[in-house]
Amino acid sequence: MTFDTEREALADACRRLSSEGLVIGTAGNLSVRAGEQVVVTPTGCTFESVSPDDMSVVELDGEVVEGEPTSELGLHLGVYRGMDWAGAVVHTHSPMATAVGCVVEELPPIHYAMLALGGSVRVAPYATFGTEELHEHVLRAVEGRTAALMKNHGTLNCGASLEAAIEGALLLEWACGLYWHAAQIGEPSVLSEEQLADVARQVQELGYGAARA
Repeated sequence: MTFDTEREALADACRRLSSEGLVIGTAGNLSVRAGEQVVVTPTGCTFESVSPDDMSVVELDGEVVEGEPTSELGLHLGVYRGMDWAGAVVHTHSPMATAVGCVVEELPPIHYAMLALGGSVRVAPYATFGTEELHEHVLRAVEGRTAALMKNHGTLNCGASLEAAIEGALLLEWACGLYWHAAQIGEPSVLSEEQLADVARQVQELGYGAARA
């Protein structure tokens, strides 16, 4: 299989994330699941100029089928192995989210839109990039969520589709920016579990889509 559709989608997503300012240079990686295989960005790729032909293909067990995948491959494969619903993973070093992850232990739910991320966003402890230790920290942090922050490193978002994972990355950056601006004024107000549950019910009743509470 050539995975032309997945390769094109990943290249387009890379350019979008670069244009949105979530990725600078080679700082990040993306993947999409295609059955029992994963199409993933290559190591050291520059997002704004990567081409579909550059993409790597690996088996879910980590065996490389084609190319030289990102050093954070373990993050992507760990998500797919542990979350049957996940169809895509986005890892960035987006500036606002990375900054917030250097300060807090958890990003609290300061806006109801964060229900799409699972509510609060945990911060995975720091570990050297590309290591099994880092991957284990992040996979624990993202459990039951669609997003995690990585202390002194960046972000991880997963989604049922590549579009959903990208939208999650954009939402996480926005939420971190909102938190940062609110914190300049005072202690940010945090929504309670009851308030979030009310929002989830309202979303369902009004047909706005499913919230991952």
